[in-house]
Amino acid sequence: MTDRDDELRPQQREAKAQRLGRRAPLVGGAAAVVVAALLGVVIMARSGGLPFGFDEEWAEDLVVVRGPVGDLFGYFMNMLGGGVVGVFVVPVVTAVILLIVRRPWAALYFIVASAASAGVVQILKRSFLRARPEDILVASDTGSFPSGHVGNAATIAVALAVIVPHVWMWVLGAVYTVLMAISRTYLGAHWLSDTIGGLLVGAGVALVLWAVFAVPLERERLARLAWVSARNAERAQAHVTPPATP
Repeated sequence: MTDRDDELRPQQREAKAQRLGRRAPLVGGAAAVVVAALLGVVIMARSGGLPFGFDEEWAEDLVVVRGPVGDLFGYFMNMLGGGVVGVFVVPVVTAVILLIVRRPWAALYFIVASAASAGVVQILKRSFLRARPEDILVASDTGSFPSGHVGNAATIAVALAVIVPHVWMWVLGAVYTVLMAISRTYLGAHWLSDTIGGLLVGAGVALVLWAVFAVPLERERLARLAWVSARNAERAQAHVTPPATP
C-alpha cells in the first residue's frame, strides 16, 4: 500500500458518506411521490373517486364548526397558499431574500422545488380528475386530488428546513402544512385524503431535489457561516478598547 493510497482513503470515505447522505432523501422523496400516485389510483378505483369514510366524517365535522373566524382563517390560507400569491409572490420573494443574504444556491433550489412540486400536482390532478366536495366555499380548478395548496405548503416547509436546518424550522413548517390542510378541508375544497396526497407530493419533490442540490447547498451554508463568523470577529475586534499608553 502506497502513501498515496493512504491519502485517498479518507477522501473516498467522505465521498461515499456524501453519496449515502444524498441517497436517503432521494429514495424517501421518490417513495413519497409514488405512494401519492398509488393513493390516487386506489381512490379512483373506488367507484370513480368517491370519498373514504374518514373523508366524509372529517368534512361533516368541519361544516358544523364553520363560522366567521373560521371563514377568515380559511380565506386567508386560500390566498396565501395558491393563486398569484402562493405560486408566484411567495417563491419569488423568498428567493430574493435568499439572494440578499448570499444564498444563491438556496434560492435556486427553492424556486426549482416550488415549480416542480406544482408541476407534479397538476399532472396528477389532470390524470385522476377526482370530483371536489359539493359544499365548497371557494372557486377552484379541476381535480381534487392531490391538494395543490397543501403540496405547496409541504414543499415550502421542507425546502426552508433544508436551507435553514434547525428543529424549530421543521416544527414551523409542519404546523403551517397542517393548518393549510385543515383550511382546505374547512373550505370544502378538498377531501382529507386529497390533503394527504398533497403532503406526500410536496414533501417528496422537495426531498428529491434536496438530494440533487445537497453538495452546493452545504458548501454555500458553510461558506455563509464562515463569512458571518469572520464578520462578527472583525466587529468584536473593532470594539476592543486599546490598552492605555503609559
